[in-house]
Amino acid sequence: MLGLVVDGSGAGAPASAPTPDELLARVGAGDREAFAALYDVTAPRVFGLVRRLVVDPAQAEEVTQDVYLEIWQTAPRFDPARGSALAWMFTLAHRRAVDRIRAAQAAHDRDLRIGARDLDVPADTVAETVEVRVEHERVHEALADLTQLQRECVALAYYDGLTQREIAERLEVPLGTVKTRLRDGMIRLRSALGVTT
Repeated sequence: MLGLVVDGSGAGAPASAPTPDELLARVGAGDREAFAALYDVTAPRVFGLVRRLVVDPAQAEEVTQDVYLEIWQTAPRFDPARGSALAWMFTLAHRRAVDRIRAAQAAHDRDLRIGARDLDVPADTVAETVEVRVEHERVHEALADLTQLQRECVALAYYDGLTQREIAERLEVPLGTVKTRLRDGMIRLRSALGVTT
């Protein structure tokens, strides 16, 4: 029950409870009793906000605990000119809840990646071998449709890994000639293989 305060006339009047702004100012000065009172007055609303964002009740409780720890540690920096104590506390709670959600999502994504990496998927090696062989044959047929000069430049570029300049030096032809042969050869290969890019 609230205590009575005696006013100047000697009559008893109920003492008014301090506001969250007043309590937070006292918390900023290191007043532990004010912190306990602030917690009692605001915890249900702060927890309610966190609980709406963080679905898991246990995690919501942890986030709320973190919020009050941050309130205790940062109360001296609270500026009443920038807003009310409750608005400041709700901002801290919202940030903490969003951080927890993001951390949980990142952990979930990481677990999925690790799980997928460690998952042994049976491979159909026969189908893969056939597919590679068919593609290999298609490339050889497409290469056979190139002119000898185009095929030579393409083979040096893709099988030997030479640059255009190195091909020009090896074949003793101008660089522009090599570029033209490669371009024309690649256009014909794309057409023959059905590549649309």
